[in-house]
Amino acid sequence: MINYLISKIGYALLTLLGVVTVIFLLFTLLPGDPAQMMLGQNESEEQLNNVRKKYGFDQPISKQYLYYLNDLSPISFHSLNPDDFSHFESEKYSAIQLFKTDQSVTVLKLPYLRESFQKNGKYVSEVISETLPNTAVLAISAICIAIIVGILMGIISALTKDQWPDKVIQLLSTLGMSVPSFFSAIIFAWLFGYVLQEFTNLNMTGSLYEVDDFGEGSYIQWKNLILPSIVLGIRPLAVVTQLMRNSLLEIMSQDYIRTAKAKGLSMFQVIKKHALKNALNPVVTAISGWFASMLAGAVFVEYIFGWNGLGKEIVDALNTLDLPVIMGAVLIIATMFILINIFVDIIYGWLDPRIRI
Repeated sequence: MINYLISKIGYALLTLLGVVTVIFLLFTLLPGDPAQMMLGQNESEEQLNNVRKKYGFDQPISKQYLYYLNDLSPISFHSLNPDDFSHFESEKYSAIQLFKTDQSVTVLKLPYLRESFQKNGKYVSEVISETLPNTAVLAISAICIAIIVGILMGIISALTKDQWPDKVIQLLSTLGMSVPSFFSAIIFAWLFGYVLQEFTNLNMTGSLYEVDDFGEGSYIQWKNLILPSIVLGIRPLAVVTQLMRNSLLEIMSQDYIRTAKAKGLSMFQVIKKHALKNALNPVVTAISGWFASMLAGAVFVEYIFGWNGLGKEIVDALNTLDLPVIMGAVLIIATMFILINIFVDIIYGWLDPRIRI
């Protein structure tokens, strides 16, 4: 298992390197001058040169790429010359010095995602740390709805194969997979947050934290989580339902299930002790992929519901061409996607000993 994890971590690092390279080239080679994007139309040539020097835009693309890798790397190398772009600044890097010479220093640090272009020099890591927890709460709530309701509906659909409950569940799951999330978000916000607001007491828009009317700070508003989590969970719920139904039907036709029934076990015991665990493998695969994609796919849902998460922040950054925020957000999502896949591989070994071997 240890050797397997080491190999998975190695592949993960190579994948991240590829993601970083694509992200850097994609946004660095965009037409236009990033310095002008930051300063607007009323800039002077001196101001442009100062910004280009500060952010390394005056360097060749190859050097900019190496500087970007150096900023992201946990172990990085920095010059002690204040005029160099790679100059080590303690207020910028939260680092522990490892080696130091007269001209350079090697440090151990957290990845540095640089500064936002549009938020008065605010660090990208701060922007992400303020919004990512809200997106995580939304994604976890949505995937929990998808897992619990989807597995139950899949079991009911499999046990009532070709009967009316099965047909109704199949119709709903097909509809859930077909309707885009942004369309579902608009319908749910309008119907439950506006038309039926008197009965539901739900708002069309709102985030996890709301500011107190008297200016005494913010407070958690849990009801704002209901509509976006349901909307975000509709499509994975439909997928989990279909996969659970098909997988359970296949498992229930196996010889060992017939043997368990012949021993006099009830249907509940057969499903709980023998069928359910083996039927969960394709469901786990779907859940892992959907949960990781939710962190990126929550963009439209967050924007429509006014949920202050990473998805909404990405949309705002795209509108203002805040490239460091976009690059940092994409990199964080890719990292979480890789970590989730490694975690799911470990779960596979627990669900199925054959995979573990």
